[in-house]
Amino acid sequence: MQTILDGITQIIREGGKILLSASSLHAKGISKGGHANFVTEYDSKIQSFLIEKLHAFLPEANFIGEENGLSLFNEQDRKGFAFVIDPIDGTNNFMKGYEPSVISIGLFRDGVPFIGVIYNPFQDQTYYAMRGHGAYLNGSPIHSSQESLENSLISIGTAPYQPELHPKMFEISALYLRHGMDLRRSGSAAMDLCLLASGKTGVFFEPVLGLWDFAAGAVICEEAGCIITDLEGKPLTYDGSSSILCVSEGVSKGKYLPRDLQ
Repeated sequence: MQTILDGITQIIREGGKILLSASSLHAKGISKGGHANFVTEYDSKIQSFLIEKLHAFLPEANFIGEENGLSLFNEQDRKGFAFVIDPIDGTNNFMKGYEPSVISIGLFRDGVPFIGVIYNPFQDQTYYAMRGHGAYLNGSPIHSSQESLENSLISIGTAPYQPELHPKMFEISALYLRHGMDLRRSGSAAMDLCLLASGKTGVFFEPVLGLWDFAAGAVICEEAGCIITDLEGKPLTYDGSSSILCVSEGVSKGKYLPRDLQ
């Protein structure tokens, strides 16, 4: 499995070169349907590259990706290996030249995320973890913060593609703002999870995320000592989209669920 992790890390860094080679960060986006939901030529280009390289490296694996219609999680994907890919997490950031934008690869084994690798090419940051072996940034171990909620920054996701969820998102944001230090919004859920795993923030939540948005980050966060569930505190099922609530080790020692912060 270490060989597989090393191979994924090498491939994701090669994919980062495609992102950095963009002739203009103000890439033209094509609407995928829904509010503010875009895809660029680089999303498709990077995903195709990753699938080609990962298939050659681990030919028995299935693939779930955000682009090109590879977004369904079925029973076949629960058997053996399955890659879950987000070629650019933070596409709207990428289109506007506003960092961060990252590449995310999760490797499932028998329906459970086992390896997570997230690469931020703009700052040459490779976050990775393998279940049971800890979390790392560029080879150095990382761990979530031991600070309490009141001494922690809160990172939020706004569910921009689902306007009907915005009232709920703002309501929960207000609760955390009342109990924590302040709010932050990066525009990349995968990067938000990495910042949480490395001790920069204490909470991340979003009302709904696609599987590809959190598959890799979930492994990294859990290996860094975080607790990750849905917004009700229920375990993630990893069979599709879900609300996400991830908290640091320190925050998890107190009350942190939205229903407990009323």
